[in-house]
Amino acid sequence: MSHTHPARVRVRTPATSANLGPGFDSLGLALALHDEVDVEVDPGGGLGVEVEGEGAGEVPLDGTHLVVRAMRAAFEAAGRPLPGLRLRCRNAIPHGRGLGSSASAIVAGVGAAAALLGWTDAAGGLDRDRVFELAADLEGHPDNVAPCVYGGCTVAWRGEDRWRAVGVPVSPRVAPVACVPAERLSTERARGLLPAAVPHADAAFSAGRAALLVAAVSGHPELLLEATEDRLHERYREPAMPESLRIARELRKVHGLAAVVSGAGPTVLVLADTGAAAPAPAGAPETGAALQIHEDLVDSIRERTGKHWHIRPLAIDPSGARIET
Repeated sequence: MSHTHPARVRVRTPATSANLGPGFDSLGLALALHDEVDVEVDPGGGLGVEVEGEGAGEVPLDGTHLVVRAMRAAFEAAGRPLPGLRLRCRNAIPHGRGLGSSASAIVAGVGAAAALLGWTDAAGGLDRDRVFELAADLEGHPDNVAPCVYGGCTVAWRGEDRWRAVGVPVSPRVAPVACVPAERLSTERARGLLPAAVPHADAAFSAGRAALLVAAVSGHPELLLEATEDRLHERYREPAMPESLRIARELRKVHGLAAVVSGAGPTVLVLADTGAAAPAPAGAPETGAALQIHEDLVDSIRERTGKHWHIRPLAIDPSGARIET
């Protein structure tokens, strides 16, 4: 390996929530809950994988680990063999809950490989676009991968010959709260419940709401409740997560909260409007009315969900994957 390329890299990737209601397979939001992976090249050619936190004792510790598979795909794309590696993964993103754990692992692997291979953009920084495109290829859809790579809120789609994504500004009044149940649900099972076709009226309804959602997130959070109405996927998935849909509907009807199924579920994501007039300084805690609204909101949600749900207010991660060498 060239001496100009690092032999060690650390990647920090955020959790993500995809769809956000009507934005099926296109809209996504990065959340301030992170997995971290330390990768070191092993000159001896071996492979070692350690996992702490979420997935410890469950995920494979060999070449089939998702981070390793993603790294191998990146090296193959560059026409290079995968070197020996030592990986240490510290996971905070719950697995099988609709918070983008697989996208996080894939982006971590591709991002680490990109740093080791020296993939840079025109400005000399990491080529995030290349990381995004390969990660989306591996994931099969871009809605989680885009916010994981770029941060914030994103709209992602498949162009004529490649994946593409664009960022959406997020109003400082938007406050995400993740309602995470104890049980898991595989993306494959959730997708398997979707019909091959939907009524034209439902498709038109959801298209309109997805367009409205972009406006609501970026500058009109008072419209979030209407903007997050969905007719494309949530109700079809109800047999796999009836409790999630029950809670989301109650939060919407009783409390007027924009509650949606996060990704393929079963986590429920609330996009609350704190009504705050101005953003707090970067890194500063919420104060005054915004903080009180947030605390009252969490208490109200906790009453609806019960003890088997973990109610977790989360900030929006504005920067996406962070890679240090």
